[in-house]
Amino acid sequence: MSEATATRVPASPLGTGTAATPARRNWVPYALLLPGLLWLTVFFVLPMITLGSQSLQEGNVDEGFVFTGNVGIYADAFSRYWPHMVRSLSYAGLATVLALLLGYPLAYFIAQKAGRWKNVVLVLVIAPFFTSFLIRTLAWKTILSDNWVVTQWAQQLGITDVLQAVGLTSTDSLLFSPFAVVMGLTYNFLPFMILPLYASLERLDPRLLEAAGDLYATPIQAFRRVTWPLSLPGVVAGTLLTFIPASGDFINARLLGNTQTTMIGSVIDSQFLRVLDYPLAAALSFVLLVVIVTLVALYVRKAGTEELL
Repeated sequence: MSEATATRVPASPLGTGTAATPARRNWVPYALLLPGLLWLTVFFVLPMITLGSQSLQEGNVDEGFVFTGNVGIYADAFSRYWPHMVRSLSYAGLATVLALLLGYPLAYFIAQKAGRWKNVVLVLVIAPFFTSFLIRTLAWKTILSDNWVVTQWAQQLGITDVLQAVGLTSTDSLLFSPFAVVMGLTYNFLPFMILPLYASLERLDPRLLEAAGDLYATPIQAFRRVTWPLSLPGVVAGTLLTFIPASGDFINARLLGNTQTTMIGSVIDSQFLRVLDYPLAAALSFVLLVVIVTLVALYVRKAGTEELL
């Protein structure tokens, strides 16, 4: 046997596959994305296209609807129902602020102070999700009823007078008022505020606060310079997850409010299911979508972060 034959190195078992492996790996992420993209196409994009087409139709249920490309329906929808739009955004904004004020301290406690009780408190935060949205809202009808202790204490402490002064109630009753609607929205969407805040605050390194203290920063200065900026992604995510669904909600306004607290979601629901004016309902849906997307884009840009997790 020759020396060349004796020292021949066996071919790699991978053969030419070693060069082809990166190429095969390139399509794996796209394959993993495919089910999600199909889901979004079938259950989001196509319904949005259908809804947009429906908004440009004219007719009625008896004679049918015909596509006419009537873009004037959007101006008509906004001019007729802009007060409901403003009311919905106002209620949602107020509920979002209240949820932030309530949720931030609780999220900080869970992330930094709860210790071995962290999981227990987190379960308590999501416990309302164990029951339906409707049942949770109906519970507030009992809590805010005139013969319940909450309303009686509010009357004795003069809280109802303050609420009347700021326009959140018109009588001494708490139920069937803007106050009740805002409380319902705050309660129902509070977990959506707490969880993103907790996720951001949990990543906060306590040594940074210790360093701030070593540099003679007061607790307020440490919060303003360290804690708040680092938790800003959670704040942005939580406020968006609260404000967006609250803007289109109609259950709280229907069960806890009155005819003067009707939100745009209730109008859309009524136009679709009772009045059967499908083009107007679809146009209102798109107007609400455009308004919310515009506000969200401005808010995220103003907040200075696009990291939502």
